[in-house]
Amino acid sequence: MPKLIVYACPVGELAEQLETYFSKSRLACGPNQAHQYMPHCTLTGFFEDVPSSVPKYTQVLERSLKRYRRSQPAPPVDVTAMTFRDDWHGLELSSEWLKKLVLDFVCTATSPTRKTPLRPKDWLHLSLAYGFTADQAAPLKTLAQEVVYPHAATSWELRFYQQNPDSSWLCHQRLKLA
Repeated sequence: MPKLIVYACPVGELAEQLETYFSKSRLACGPNQAHQYMPHCTLTGFFEDVPSSVPKYTQVLERSLKRYRRSQPAPPVDVTAMTFRDDWHGLELSSEWLKKLVLDFVCTATSPTRKTPLRPKDWLHLSLAYGFTADQAAPLKTLAQEVVYPHAATSWELRFYQQNPDSSWLCHQRLKLA
């Protein structure tokens, strides 16, 4: 069964800066675990279901967004900080509205073929780098500070992805948040 997941992904100037950072960091330090994904904020854990269930999930996600659209703040996601820990670099995000929308999706997306419950994520963040060696921390931090401006203009999209066995990605749905 395919692995499915819901992300919020930046679009615009910030997204372009993140792509530049990912490209330059890979060249400078080699790949780290963040390079296995597109720039994103994880909203649910991975879950598995039969391929024929995907249209139902995308319909439910769209309905959840419609239900919460009236109360959507501007911006829908706030970048609150760029954080550098020994084992993780990234952007800290905040959006109680988005958490409520995802909880609505999790509670209403039922499927008789899914074996495990959907899990909403509590910690909203966008990873720049993790799984790197200690000697890579300083150059990765310097590069992030040079390339990524956390408050750059950005819009956000809700995306419903499938991760394939070869680690490639298939985006089944993109819903604009702003």
